Formats: sequence, C-alpha cells, structure tokens
Amino acid sequence: MRWPFIIYRGAVDFGDGHDPAAVMEDLFEANSWGDTWRDGIYSYVHYHSRIHEVLGIARGKGRVRFGGNKGRIFTLKAGDVAILPAGTGHQCLFAEEDFLVVGAYPPGPTTNARRSRIGRARRRALDPRRSI
Repeated sequence: MRWPFIIYRGAVDFGDGHDPAAVMEDLFEANSWGDTWRDGIYSYVHYHSRIHEVLGIARGKGRVRFGGNKGRIFTLKAGDVAILPAGTGHQCLFAEEDFLVVGAYPPGPTTNARRSRIGRARRRALDPRRSI
C-alpha cells in the first residue's frame, strides 16, 4: 500500500507561554509517535526506507524539498506538521536561524536514515563521471 505525503498548515497552536517543542512532543507522544528529537533538517537528501516520520515545526521558517532531488519545495513555518511515508526523500534548502523541528516515528522498526547518492558503475571505464 502506498501512503500519501501530507502537510497540515497551522496544525498546532502553541498558546501563550508554552514551549513550542514540548507542545509538539506531547502531541506526537499522545498519538503513539515516539523516539522524538529536536533539531533541523539535513541539508542533503535523505530518507527512511522502512519507517514513516512526522516533522513538526516548533519555531521559525524553512524551505524544504520533499520527494528527493526532483521533489516539490514547500515553505514550512511554526505550527505546520508534515507526515512523510517511508521512503520520502527530504532536504532543507534554507532555514531561518531559529528554525526548530521536532521529529517522531510510529511504533515499529528502528529509524534507518539513508542518504541519496549517485550510483557508481561496476567497471571504471563505464563510469560516466570519469573523463576518457
């Protein structure tokens, strides 16, 4: 079964005086998404081949490409939530200085981040990256 990539704009209202990252963590954990982390999003394309991921924007704004090197670019801001099915490549192209993301995973297999790379030819002479 193929699951959709979803962005919920303004999904979370942090209220006054609350720690936005803690609000995201509580929301994710209340819905059985755990192994939470706080950070940014890598500046290179990466994906998780066996597990879904949720990204909640706690602070700031960033431009993120979803879907690999030829994917679509979205501007995400505080309060937005993105749900990525397993295998969805993602990469941060720009982030404000205060950009803070809270990530989490559903119960199940461990996270296995993979980096998207250009493949190598088995024989050096067939490698298009080498000049003749």
